[in-house]
Amino acid sequence: MDDTSQVNHLKAYGITYWTLDKDYKVSWLLNYRGGSFLLPDREEIRRECKIRGVSFEIITDGEANAILDEISSPSQNKETVILEKAPKIAVYSPPGKQPWDDAVTMVLTYAEIPFTTIYDEEVLNDALLLYDWLHLHHEDFTGQYGKFFGAYRNAPWYLEQKREAEELAQRLGYSKVSEEKMAVADKIRDYVVGGGFMFAMCSATDTFDIALAAEDVDICEPMFDGDPSEPNYQSKIDYNNSFAFKNFILERSPMVYEFSDIDTTNDRKIPFEQDYFTLMEYSAKWDPVPTMLCQNHTQLVKGFMGQTTAYRADRVKSNVLVMGMNKLNNEARYIHGTKGKGMFTFYGGHDPEDYQHRVGDAPTVLDLHPNSPGYRLILNNVLFPAARKKKQKT
Repeated sequence: MDDTSQVNHLKAYGITYWTLDKDYKVSWLLNYRGGSFLLPDREEIRRECKIRGVSFEIITDGEANAILDEISSPSQNKETVILEKAPKIAVYSPPGKQPWDDAVTMVLTYAEIPFTTIYDEEVLNDALLLYDWLHLHHEDFTGQYGKFFGAYRNAPWYLEQKREAEELAQRLGYSKVSEEKMAVADKIRDYVVGGGFMFAMCSATDTFDIALAAEDVDICEPMFDGDPSEPNYQSKIDYNNSFAFKNFILERSPMVYEFSDIDTTNDRKIPFEQDYFTLMEYSAKWDPVPTMLCQNHTQLVKGFMGQTTAYRADRVKSNVLVMGMNKLNNEARYIHGTKGKGMFTFYGGHDPEDYQHRVGDAPTVLDLHPNSPGYRLILNNVLFPAARKKKQKT
């Protein structure tokens, strides 16, 4: 999985998942040649690699043991993690969305990793209990329809999505979309607290936290829910309820395409050619979890924008790991934390290979980006629940 030897990093994750699904165990060699995978030598695995165009090397048992001995040396910042079982994956996404509307759905499809699409009805009926890993589509959990009102309030697609959301909320027994989304956010919170793994991108990250912090507080203006927002609602926000963010100030204007000052999008002054973020380096033996999530063939990852592009560093809670940072703009791009028995990862931006994705843009063709470092971070999170967990020492 290093920079020079692997022709298709993304499909290599799919091969690893496929191998696990065949009931083989896999060793993830952290920090060894870009985070390589050690698979059993079986003819069906070789054949699948050739079919999918994934580079592999055949090594002897002696060579494998020598690699494992090297990795186990205390002088090496490397570790071997056993992957035991292919995780069951759910993607939270509204009906009718195309695969290219969401980077995770797109890369799962490209890597040939199976997943099930679920939405509010399934979540509220406790379907999350069936899954090991949950991805949140670019959802607005605050009930403000993505804050698209200012630019798109008369667009047919906006009016249709608003109508569909209102009909769904009523069918599920809620008088407002914001109340229904709050119930969904609560179920997802309980899923994580109970031991689930959650991965979210773009606006699903900050709106999820805002919804939790604003529970039982009406922060929606009349054009969103039919009645005024609660007076002085900012003072009633409870940051103890959020997963990752603290002390944020909500954006009150319905005309502004922004939810709060968590996001740095409107204040970014980074030229396109300088927009990169750096992955943090961790001790593979002492901190295998963030090490797994940061496996890549480069530590420098090209930046990309979204409705929520990145997070102000001073809005990230102190108990949350910042795994990817743009120091030039003092923004966190890739963060990870624990909640109860579970874990979550938030990744800013919309599409790692579409710098400034806009409504209606053509889909990204991943065949043109088979070695994308930004997409590798997503796939690290997909395989992460398969790992035999070791107790963290720090």
